[in-house]
Amino acid sequence: IVLQEEQRGTGHAVAQALPALDGFDGRVIVLYGDTPFIRPETLERLAASDAAVTVLGFEAADPGRYGRLVAQGDTLDRIVEFKDATDEERGITLCNSGVIACDAVLLTELVAGLSNENASGEYYLTDIVEAARKKGLTAQVVTCDEAETLGINTRAELARAEALFQERMRAEAMENGVTMVEPTSVWFALDTYISRDVVLGPNVVFGPDVTIESGAVIEAFCHLEGCHISRGATIGPFARLRPGAELAEDVHIGNFVEVKNAILAEGVKVGHLTYLGDADIGEHTNIGAGTVTCNYDGVMKHRTTIGANAFIGS
Repeated sequence: IVLQEEQRGTGHAVAQALPALDGFDGRVIVLYGDTPFIRPETLERLAASDAAVTVLGFEAADPGRYGRLVAQGDTLDRIVEFKDATDEERGITLCNSGVIACDAVLLTELVAGLSNENASGEYYLTDIVEAARKKGLTAQVVTCDEAETLGINTRAELARAEALFQERMRAEAMENGVTMVEPTSVWFALDTYISRDVVLGPNVVFGPDVTIESGAVIEAFCHLEGCHISRGATIGPFARLRPGAELAEDVHIGNFVEVKNAILAEGVKVGHLTYLGDADIGEHTNIGAGTVTCNYDGVMKHRTTIGANAFIGS
């Protein structure tokens, strides 16, 4: 992490970070922390470009105040910031995402030559394209879908980005064979992994680190985080699985049951109103309603072990 004490433009920001790359001989990609949707495939295309400088661009439905890419085909001549653009240049719809790939040694040289003689009085990283072209070097545009370059500057934009992310995750899940009763009510985390032929009821929420194997059913209004659910298990409705919940095949978790840091072996049934924390439950054991594994003494948590084929009354 490098701190940019004074905010004097994107070129200035990169200049602050370049000392961290001393001795590095390779291609550098400059990314932005508020653009989370750029795909790995897009970055691979940037890295594979043999141009001296490569810029990620997109065709904008509404170019607005984006910088414009002045290009001939894939060959990029220069980037013009909106404030400095002529009316003709503002008519260009090929826009600058801000993402740039460049050889580390050349990047250091080009950034050192930047000037702040522009409408904002800032050092624009984008000016390295024109500087490279003046040196007789090649500059190229790699394009991506506009949605990949979506930036987040406000809480409202964060909410729109979240909605876009959820829409993509739902579509991908259904494409991979997951059934969702009401897709728009299911909320995924970035790393949610669900196998084929899983059924998700409405209003299911996934926190980080959840894996569900084939044939499992997650009923309505369940909240899952940090858990692993094996084949044929049924969860819910109104169940909560917390980090460390490990459910073997054909486990049944019923309504208003919470499981935390517990291992439930094959065929365990936990039907109603129960809390299982820090516990090991043997196969085919039946846990009655209202059961609590209460194993915290105020300082330490002690593990509860219940064997196979046991019956715990209500």
